[in-house]
Amino acid sequence: MLPLLVAGSVAGVLCLQSTEPGFFDDEEVKLLLELAGDISFCLDGIKKAEQLDYLAYYDPVTGLANRSLFHERLKQGLIAAAHEARKFALIILDVERFKTINDALGRQAGDALLKQIGDRIATFAPDNSWLSRIGSDHFAIMVPHVESVDDLGRRAERRLREFFGPPFRIGETELRAAAKLGIAVFPDDGADADMLFKNAEAALKKAKESGERYLFYTQEMNERVAEKMSLENKLRQALERDEFVLHYQPKLDTESRRIVGVEALIRWQSPELGLVPPMKFISLLEETGLILPIGAWALGKASSDHRRWVESGLKAPRVAVNVSPIQLRQRDFVALVGQAIIEGVAPTGIDLEITESLIMEDVAGNIEKLNSLRALGMTIAIDDFGTGYSSLGYLAKLPVQTLKIDRTFIITMLNSPDTMTLVSTIIQLAHSLKLKVVAEGVDAEDQAKLLQLLRCDQMQGYLFSRPVPFDQMTALLTH
Repeated sequence: MLPLLVAGSVAGVLCLQSTEPGFFDDEEVKLLLELAGDISFCLDGIKKAEQLDYLAYYDPVTGLANRSLFHERLKQGLIAAAHEARKFALIILDVERFKTINDALGRQAGDALLKQIGDRIATFAPDNSWLSRIGSDHFAIMVPHVESVDDLGRRAERRLREFFGPPFRIGETELRAAAKLGIAVFPDDGADADMLFKNAEAALKKAKESGERYLFYTQEMNERVAEKMSLENKLRQALERDEFVLHYQPKLDTESRRIVGVEALIRWQSPELGLVPPMKFISLLEETGLILPIGAWALGKASSDHRRWVESGLKAPRVAVNVSPIQLRQRDFVALVGQAIIEGVAPTGIDLEITESLIMEDVAGNIEKLNSLRALGMTIAIDDFGTGYSSLGYLAKLPVQTLKIDRTFIITMLNSPDTMTLVSTIIQLAHSLKLKVVAEGVDAEDQAKLLQLLRCDQMQGYLFSRPVPFDQMTALLTH
């Protein structure tokens, strides 16, 4: 047995066996020792070559790619992004006060902190090839798929909290660290790797000078994201302070012109901005996920308002509540709806309105959910009908009771024979499937008269009433 030594440690053995005692004489043993030495020398050379290759492309402290390797990966990523015509972001992160920590606790502690920061960043990255340590206290992060700049800003804010919220532990010492980010977006801020790096570093420099936690290279992006973040914070506060209200718009029977239902619509009663219409904030609620708690609140509020009408002796109309795509996609959506309407009357007086395109996303799954909602006593309306691409075969299978014709058809049908034919066809189709039809956006009497001739079941629009608060809706029901 001849040991193979590499850097003072046994890396392996050269083993030779004979059935004859004394088979290896002194001369042969000497040659075999020299052979073992040659093999050890080769193994040592291979190990050193591997170490050199590693040091050429990887950071020895964090194990992440170094600047050289990351730059090559960035170039390849930008080529793919250009080919697929998608946005791509480069984020450069600077650890604040790192020199102070290094000087106070020593280089070993500084390296340990960098290693922990690298590990945390890697935890949240789908692929470590997107990450790099590019300088003493600088890290770089690629974001290959950018849906929107607003979403990128929110993700940057969230990641900073995740990376640097919990303290770091270096031996017996607990450390708090913070960082600044500079963000550049391809292709707006640079068409190649060098320019994107330069502009991300410029954005980082601006962030450090201004005290902002992160900044985009383009001022326009900074202003846009700052405005969105400010609005998002106000919406979170509005939810905590109970600033959201429901307004109700009546649905009238086309023949009798009597109120037969109402649609609940969310409004934001802001102390600073006044009554904010939904087009100003609903999309942001959906982007941030706030639509989930606010949607649940709307269902509960509509249920309690309906109960108040019943208990006051009024002929309470059924209340339709709009469902967001984010809500319907939740696995426990049906259970959440059941919980939200529990304070209302039984059987429930709440119905749901769901857009045509949303139902068609997952027809089989949504049919199951809609059947469960029907079991709760709800009726389902397809909102904005005619604007999507539904299959008539599926329409016959869907457990829905009402079609709502989109307002864009109603406001143009008097001046467009083709649109009027389409409205007439939708009404006939719905009736053949034993569905009711509601026309939205009825703002003029001649529209109402035409819809009556076409045998539309119900109408909703400014001709009869704008969406009004609970007390005004109660007065309309009373009189």
